[in-house]
Amino acid sequence: MTAPAVDPDRIRWSIPEGDRARALAERPLLVLLHGYGSNADDLFGLVPHLPSSFVVAAIEGLEPAGPGWAWFPLSADPVTGELIRDLDQAEAATGSLIAWFDALAEDYPEISGIHLLGFSQGGAMSLELLRHRPRDFDSAVVLAGFTLPAESPAARFRDAALAEVRPPVFWGRDAHDPVIAPPMIELTRRWLPEHSDLTARLYSGVGHGINLEELEDVAAFLRDRLAATH
Repeated sequence: MTAPAVDPDRIRWSIPEGDRARALAERPLLVLLHGYGSNADDLFGLVPHLPSSFVVAAIEGLEPAGPGWAWFPLSADPVTGELIRDLDQAEAATGSLIAWFDALAEDYPEISGIHLLGFSQGGAMSLELLRHRPRDFDSAVVLAGFTLPAESPAARFRDAALAEVRPPVFWGRDAHDPVIAPPMIELTRRWLPEHSDLTARLYSGVGHGINLEELEDVAAFLRDRLAATH
């Protein structure tokens, strides 16, 4: 199974193309991965609340979904109504993102670091990227997101490698998120401390969203990561 390639024309950058080589040699990259049915502009609205030290790239999803895009399709269980996520499709989407990161490294070989920030399905993709390339990313922020189960031998092997690296991860959510099913939250709650240096925060009244308090905590987490790597 293959997924569409990342479309460079649908990436929103904070820096014009002509200035990126110099900027990425001096400042780390923060990659934004939006949620299901959204677009590259969605999370870009968070940028004023985040440290200005980053070059920001908001990538748009690979598959059309509702009014926007998704990283991989979703379907509903006909009995329970719970969302079903195809792990092969998620794997293919991760491959497309990795191919984009590899091309980016060729275009900008002096890049000084890469951090990930994903919301909902984009948070799941951030964790999948850590699983596949645990040493390529300096941190990940997962907002109202979740991890996918590791069901294949290859996935379990990757998880074992990730557990040795334990990259910094921020996981923020509402304990009563109405969108992410409790089994997915429970899996994530158990998995993250075993595979990352975890900072976990709960926020009341947020639902499946983000509030200002959470953004302040995310900004502090990212500033700490910058201080640790520079």
